[in-house]
Amino acid sequence: MAKKNKKQAQPESDENNKQTAAQEQATQTETQTTGQETQPSPEQQIQQLQARLEEQKNEYLLLMAEFDNYRRRTLKERQELIKTSTERAMKELLPVVDDFERALDALEKSGDLDSLKEGVSLIHSKFIKYLAQQGVKAIESTGTDFDPELHEAITMFPAPDEAMRGKVVDTTTRGYTINDKVLRHAKVVVGQ
Repeated sequence: MAKKNKKQAQPESDENNKQTAAQEQATQTETQTTGQETQPSPEQQIQQLQARLEEQKNEYLLLMAEFDNYRRRTLKERQELIKTSTERAMKELLPVVDDFERALDALEKSGDLDSLKEGVSLIHSKFIKYLAQQGVKAIESTGTDFDPELHEAITMFPAPDEAMRGKVVDTTTRGYTINDKVLRHAKVVVGQ
């Protein structure tokens, strides 16, 4: 009896499979007929894709040209900025040079040593003031703790007392910073 049930079940499932296959085929036929009406042909699709590719290629070339122009313009502006800032700095130094020339002339003509000292001192003050306006400051070293970020130790010297160990005993060449960045390290003697 179980065999009969199996045989009877098979024809029903075969009929279901046939119906499902027929429905799928009908659906495919509908999509093919409707798809042909709404979808462009493969040749049209290729033409559309080529047109889109050409459009994107043109956009890319335009973007690259704009970037190249931007790069050139900013490079030119940077060079002009450097040139004008250097020009301005040198122009502001010229009065100091003039003062030095006057001092040298006065040194040859005059025998008054005190007035020459005073003149050179004024020129030095003027020059230090100019440096300060440009953001350049001297590094105070003597008596401070040795700092390798600011100082360059040229020699070690026995400290006169225990408090001077590891500190700067003498400064041979002054160091300078510009806008809080080391321009030149101070050359110092460190107590040992």
